[in-house]
Amino acid sequence: MFNELGENVYIEPPLNANWGGHFYKIGNNVYINYNSTMVDDTRITIGSHTMIGPNVTLIAGTHPLETQLRKEGYQYNLPVSIGENSWLGANVTVLPGVTIGNNVVVGANSLVTKDIPDNTLVMGSPAKIVTKLD
Repeated sequence: MFNELGENVYIEPPLNANWGGHFYKIGNNVYINYNSTMVDDTRITIGSHTMIGPNVTLIAGTHPLETQLRKEGYQYNLPVSIGENSWLGANVTVLPGVTIGNNVVVGANSLVTKDIPDNTLVMGSPAKIVTKLD
């Protein structure tokens, strides 16, 4: 189902995906908990040693704000990237075009709307930096 799949990857079913396969790059030693949703209209990358909590949604496809373009069915896609050794808590949503750095923890129920730098704890809706991590 995945184009680039590392070793020792475990995915709890179900995994919901638009397309599956050719747009994924998943590193080694990755755990994805149950009921994850991947709106995978373009590239989704998950770094090695990363944990994804239950009910997490990674969204790479979106639609324009302009009403006429939506009526015409326009869509555009922006890749999502999760760094190495990161942890996304339960019910996290990551929006299109977001890059989450290495060694990041995203608190449960957070909405990630912009890039997150390495070595940080973020929480909230929208997610904001709470502290730097060692």
